[in-house]
Amino acid sequence: MQIKTISNHFDYNQVFAFLEQKGKELYGTKFQIHQEDIATILKLAGYFLQDQELCQKQNIDLNKGIMLTGPIGCGKTTLMNLCRLLCSIENKFVVKSARDITFEFIQDGYETIHRYSRGKIYSSEFRNYCFDDLGTEKNMKHFGNECNVLAEILLSRYDLFVAGKLKTHITTNLSATELEEAYGNRLRSRLREMVNLIGFDMAVQDKRK
Repeated sequence: MQIKTISNHFDYNQVFAFLEQKGKELYGTKFQIHQEDIATILKLAGYFLQDQELCQKQNIDLNKGIMLTGPIGCGKTTLMNLCRLLCSIENKFVVKSARDITFEFIQDGYETIHRYSRGKIYSSEFRNYCFDDLGTEKNMKHFGNECNVLAEILLSRYDLFVAGKLKTHITTNLSATELEEAYGNRLRSRLREMVNLIGFDMAVQDKRK
């Protein structure tokens, strides 16, 4: 696999070889980087390596997080897990399933929202997260009170983003219109400020088949 030289700072042929090797180690020997995904993965790699030259060419803002979109089975979660290996220490992030967070809300209530927005209670700990599969969760009830858990978390994280405290990454199968239907225009507007939109072609093959 040969990648045209995009930046003077990184050899992306080596970066892709590294990602493919780690992918085989983590997900099995059948893992491979597909030719049709190279443009998307290049943007992700440039972002997580903080390659200013490439990101400027690709119109990616390094101060924002990433929203990675695409159809089911295209490899969004896998790629975000691999991209963690490219991050500097200060940009490390934790991948957390949106559905798992809503299940935590059933058990722990509103402390869950605090946990994923402002860190531990009575602590100033901030953490970068990737909320995986946004839109697969449902509104949950705690003592009879219904709550859109992820919307509340993201709105709280927006305030910390504005203050320069953290970044939020997201993977989702939803379109912009579907996101607005699920979470409202207020959150969609804030997401535009918080994240760079990077998307797979909606016709890309399901790699789980």
